Amino acid sequence: MTTSPGVRPAPLDGRRAGRAMHGAVVAGVDGSSSGLRAAVWAGAEALRRNRPLRLVQVYALPPVRAPIAAGAGEQVRAGLAGYAEGRLAEARAAVLARSPGLDITVAAREWNPVAALVQESQHAELVVLGSHGLGGFAGMLVGSTAVSVVAHAHCPIVVVRGRRPQDPPPDTGPVIVGTDGSSHSDGALAFGCEEARLRGVGLIAVRTWSDIVAGEVLRAHPLQNDPAEIEHVERARLADQVRPWRDKFPDLTIDLETTRGRPVRTLLERAEHAQLIVVGCRGRGGFTGMLLGSTSQALIGHSPCPVAVIRPRDAGAEEVR
Repeated sequence: MTTSPGVRPAPLDGRRAGRAMHGAVVAGVDGSSSGLRAAVWAGAEALRRNRPLRLVQVYALPPVRAPIAAGAGEQVRAGLAGYAEGRLAEARAAVLARSPGLDITVAAREWNPVAALVQESQHAELVVLGSHGLGGFAGMLVGSTAVSVVAHAHCPIVVVRGRRPQDPPPDTGPVIVGTDGSSHSDGALAFGCEEARLRGVGLIAVRTWSDIVAGEVLRAHPLQNDPAEIEHVERARLADQVRPWRDKFPDLTIDLETTRGRPVRTLLERAEHAQLIVVGCRGRGGFTGMLLGSTSQALIGHSPCPVAVIRPRDAGAEEVR
């Protein structure tokens, strides 16, 4: 890995990606403690992956309804840019304290935060965000803004969380992958297996089912179904889906879990003892709508560990639905 004890500063590049590095881990920072923890997590991830880290601070001029004095706008812009550079330097120092020698670039960008991060994701291997924000990232992970980032990004996104807002993310426990048999959850399994391998921990593949929906088929008489039979069928389907990944990662311990219940509640319970939870961007069966509605917001808003959202590389331009 090419290393550098310092930072190669990127220009204040506005809407342009500047010196965006292909395959970098990108962390959005904003001066909040949550953003700082996300940057440190991203630095450790970049080190594990043997990738450079790109720290990005996005800021925007506040809307002004009344005329302002000549030159005042530029003064405000310069002040915001200076603040952004200060926060980037703070994040850089925190990252290097945890991951010394890491190759890092920084960029302060004047633009819309969602648009900037989606653009960054075109070149990134991974985009990492904090769970709470200030400044340019205020409200980033609440409501429609979070859905927009998840729905339009071109690479996986990780939301770094701890048990409580002020807690660091856990660094022990297995990697949990929520799967429903779809191709999107295959992407989650691929990402989760690699993460577990890099961290030297096991992986648990979780699939939920209910009496009403099983095997992606709506049951006309759910109460007449034998739960044990449904459990057997769902576990067999999960084993079939996981089998190729066991072949690809022969040294990785992969445990299977099928459970009757709601997917979010199940995943949140498993996340209590995990260091990362991974889900695909869209799903069917037990995970229908997981990442584009209230279910996804519940997972991102309440998980006690980081949440990785895996998007297909060619799906960034899809509309939210």
